[in-house]
Amino acid sequence: MSEIDLETARKVAHLARIKVPDDNLPALAQDLSRILTFMEQLAEVDVEGVEPMTSVTPMRLKRRADGVTDGNIQDKVLANAPDAREGFFAVPKVVE
Repeated sequence: MSEIDLETARKVAHLARIKVPDDNLPALAQDLSRILTFMEQLAEVDVEGVEPMTSVTPMRLKRRADGVTDGNIQDKVLANAPDAREGFFAVPKVVE
C-alpha cells in the first residue's frame, strides 16, 4: 500500500495549482493514498489476451449526414444583437 505524506500532498496540490489549507492536507494525502492503492490493485489484474474496448456495451453512435448549412436560425441569432442590419451584426467602425 502506498502512503502519501503531507509534504507530497502539499507538493501535488501546488503542482496542480490547487490551494489546499494546511488543515485539509491530511485528508488529501489519504485520498491520494487510496487512489494509488487502487491503481496498484488494477496493475495486478491479468489482462493478457483481452481486447481493449471503449465501452462495456457494444454500441455505435448515431450518425448524421455531414452537410454544410446556415443553421436556419438567423433570426434567433440576431434577436439579441444590439444592432443588426441586412441579416448581419452591425458593429461600430474602429479607426486608429
